[in-house]
Amino acid sequence: MRIIIVGTSHPYRGGIAAFTDRLATEFAKESVDIEVVTFRLQYPSLLFPGKTQYSDAKAPEGFIVERKVNSINPLNWIMVGKEIRKKNPDIVIFTYWMSFFAPCFSKIAKIVKKNRHTKCIGLIHNMIPHEKSVLDKMFAPRFVKAMDGFVTLSKSVLDDVKSLDNQNKPKCFVPHPLYDHFGEIIDRNEAEKHLGLDENQRYMLFFGLVRAYKGLDLLLDAFADERLRNHHVKLLIAGEFYDDPKPYHEQIEKHGLSDLVIIKNQYIIDDEVKYYFNAADIVVQPYKSATQSGVTQIAYHFEKPILVTNVGGLGEIIPNGKVGYVVEPNPSSIADALVDFYENERYNTFVEGVKEEKTKYQWSNMTAAIKNLL
Repeated sequence: MRIIIVGTSHPYRGGIAAFTDRLATEFAKESVDIEVVTFRLQYPSLLFPGKTQYSDAKAPEGFIVERKVNSINPLNWIMVGKEIRKKNPDIVIFTYWMSFFAPCFSKIAKIVKKNRHTKCIGLIHNMIPHEKSVLDKMFAPRFVKAMDGFVTLSKSVLDDVKSLDNQNKPKCFVPHPLYDHFGEIIDRNEAEKHLGLDENQRYMLFFGLVRAYKGLDLLLDAFADERLRNHHVKLLIAGEFYDDPKPYHEQIEKHGLSDLVIIKNQYIIDDEVKYYFNAADIVVQPYKSATQSGVTQIAYHFEKPILVTNVGGLGEIIPNGKVGYVVEPNPSSIADALVDFYENERYNTFVEGVKEEKTKYQWSNMTAAIKNLL
């Protein structure tokens, strides 16, 4: 079988690029003829809120990554479509997460399918972006129309695809597999020492890019709960701020939390991820809206309890009371769960639940689902 993945990949950074590379690695292990076609230009600089789009990590091994796609050049889309069509793959997978890429991906798919052999599958991270725009109604249906089938990572996204697909094309939901490429579990004290943390304190972790929909403001309000002061716990925020950090700092000052909140305002490179997760007691995802999250699957890999809010697909893979908590997206619900976690010493019980639950999220499930769609 020959498969080509079109979408973000190395040298671009971020969770979706990591997903693409890990999926390609799994296909290569299964002796699939796999290739990745990524962007020559992903976002124009004016549209990118972070410091850089690129990763310093080593290129993945075991498959070819070619930088060919220019997201804003229609002539390039035609060229790329023709090149892929000539290769006559069985499947082209388009990793889709925002409407900005719909015209580009749709045009490439239409050209590829003129060979009357290749099937185009949309691997949908988000059908409707967290931060909606006028482009969604214009462009998302165009992408759906160009695909032959779909794989989604949450049931809520599957419902979004169904709402746009009036042809009842094949589609399935497969939970986001484990992000298991960030290293092994290490001793908590080793992790704390590496990060320069006080080994006499406990830490809860908010991890990943900071954007409004991820609810850090809710967590800061919850963390101000006086009941948590009895447990020598600090909040570790690790990730680059895509929002203005000033309101968050003002919120910390308002609650008198300056000595209890540690902020690492930077993109956390792959080699450093293990230290943050292994230093934490619990990973907190207080999102206001969501589909699914790769952060959850990093936590599963490192066998850490997880708190998520009951939005989107986050709660679908977190058995409440077994591996952590599924709570309403408000400060009081978040605070009550965190107080319960520390006061009733839930850590060891939840870790055992995580160890059992994580076995469900294998990459082979994802590759099998894609092959089955064909």
